[in-house]
Amino acid sequence: MQHESTFLTLDAQVAALNHHAAQFEPIKVLEFALQRMNKTPIALVSSFGTESIVLLHMVSIIDRNLPVLFIDTQMLFKETLTYQTDVARQLGLSDVRRIRPDHAGISRQDPKGALHQHNKDACCGLRKTLPLQTALEGFGAWITGRKRFQSGSRAALEFFENDGGKRIKINPLAHWRPQDLLRYIEDHDLPKHPLLARGFASVGCAPCTSPVKDGEDSRAGRWRDSDKTECGIHFSNGKIQRPPVNGELLS
Repeated sequence: MQHESTFLTLDAQVAALNHHAAQFEPIKVLEFALQRMNKTPIALVSSFGTESIVLLHMVSIIDRNLPVLFIDTQMLFKETLTYQTDVARQLGLSDVRRIRPDHAGISRQDPKGALHQHNKDACCGLRKTLPLQTALEGFGAWITGRKRFQSGSRAALEFFENDGGKRIKINPLAHWRPQDLLRYIEDHDLPKHPLLARGFASVGCAPCTSPVKDGEDSRAGRWRDSDKTECGIHFSNGKIQRPPVNGELLS
């Protein structure tokens, strides 16, 4: 992959990867990506949410030393923080990096921790998007847990994507349905997020996450009663969230 990148554009690399991996199962997509891009620094970005255990387990099988970036927004549920520690230890993940927002930025832009009440996009930008952008510097690719079934903006998701012309984004679970995830968790007897039993189908920051009702989409509890569907590290209104300009957070 490193040799090919000298001659191919990022779009061409992504197209070739998707062509080769078209019929692969998720763990094979991971193995293929890590082998094919063995000269490219790769990290798994994980929220340690309700479905995260699937990719974390697959990574533990293939390479327990792979960097895992965990964004601690400092507004997460205490259950998520405990789950993160327990899962990393149980799976033997040796390089979990807790990424936190810049202290000076928080003091300047959200000193009372209330930014989410009047500008959710700015809060996500400050606490998630910007810290992740910084953490990803030096990585040529990153692995995500996104799936096609999660929302309309992800319906055409492929295994490999051009991530803003900077790096490649890898989505091994893109084609899996909820029942595939549940079957994998049960087959491997993996620990479930403690909030799952309380109706939290998708878990983010505590102030912006609520339980999901019967018949609702799995992400219906995220930013409930607003038109927001993405935190910004992937897409916002169908467009890639751009980094802050001159210290100003984009909404």
